[in-house]
Amino acid sequence: MADEALARAGLHFDELNKIRVLEPDVAQQTKELKEECKEFVDKIGDFQKIVGTFIEMVDSVAKEVEKEKMKAIGARNMLKSIAKQREAEQQQLQALITEKRMQMERLRIQHDALLKEEASQNEFIEQLVLQK
Repeated sequence: MADEALARAGLHFDELNKIRVLEPDVAQQTKELKEECKEFVDKIGDFQKIVGTFIEMVDSVAKEVEKEKMKAIGARNMLKSIAKQREAEQQQLQALITEKRMQMERLRIQHDALLKEEASQNEFIEQLVLQK
């Protein structure tokens, strides 16, 4: 009866016979909830550490990828530059070949003219020799 009167007043006895404001079941559930919350907070802390490590790893990989990307872009630009240089060199060589062909044609014509002149002079010499 005293327990009922105290219960109506909102006071209860726990397992150690101490007076409590909460019912023993509610107090137990509160204690369990507090422990679960602590475990949850600990797990969240662990999760945040794992996520932080993961983010650092992803950032590191991203930096490496960016570095390799820049190397690839540099290599591609270098290849384009080399290709342009080769093309320019090829054009210069083509111009040189054309110039040398023109020079060869000019020398061939000059050689033909000299051969005709030589033949003409040889014929003249033969005529002189035959006349004497």
